[in-house]
Amino acid sequence: MTASSEIYEVARRKLIFALDVGTIAEADELITLLGDSVGMFKVGKQLFMSSGPPVIEHVKERGSEVFLDLKFHDIPRTVARAAMEATRLGVSIFNLHASGSAAMMREAVRSVDRVCRTEKLERPRMLAVTVLTSIDASDLRAIGVDGELDDQVVRLALLARDSGMDGVVASPREIAAIREACGRDFIVLTPGIRPAGSDKGDQKRTAGPADAIRRGADYVVVGRPIRDAGDPRAAARQIVEEIVEGLS
Repeated sequence: MTASSEIYEVARRKLIFALDVGTIAEADELITLLGDSVGMFKVGKQLFMSSGPPVIEHVKERGSEVFLDLKFHDIPRTVARAAMEATRLGVSIFNLHASGSAAMMREAVRSVDRVCRTEKLERPRMLAVTVLTSIDASDLRAIGVDGELDDQVVRLALLARDSGMDGVVASPREIAAIREACGRDFIVLTPGIRPAGSDKGDQKRTAGPADAIRRGADYVVVGRPIRDAGDPRAAARQIVEEIVEGLS
């Protein structure tokens, strides 16, 4: 393997494709098309609610990893039990809301560590959602959160780190601040990625793939710019090339 192909593979594994579709059949078409072009598939609420846990097994049977994006947010015991079930499904990453409290995150971490130890399971990476990329400062103020948006993101990232979480989900705009506060080993997964010329949709805090990687993102999540492209495989590979540029 040449140096250029090595860095391309590193870049490919940083790209997570969002399977934001309604059925396993639709998901299967995209997995078949993109399985060798992206590093992981995200299963969110729409697909999970329509297809349930079997969709996780289906993605894994096709040889791919899963990021389960259900954003658990409830009382500590309820979230802990959901976290254990996500672990039993064999996902590589799942998330919960940092705003659910330190107690909620700590209980989830303890429960996942325990079930991995007792049932000999591989431990998934547990990420905490900070502030959704569809939210801006005025939205935060409307729900009673004063101060700068960046400060709120860093506050939640530190809370997640101190609660034992492996990393956070945050927009590209806050990556540098999170890195400064939480260190290089703390995972930052970044949605809101829009290649040049792409429609932002309902995202408010966005950046391009290369820029997100330069700022320190470990993973970038892309959905519509790939799915809605005339040639989704070519679109995915172009994004990987932009990630290569960011790594360089």
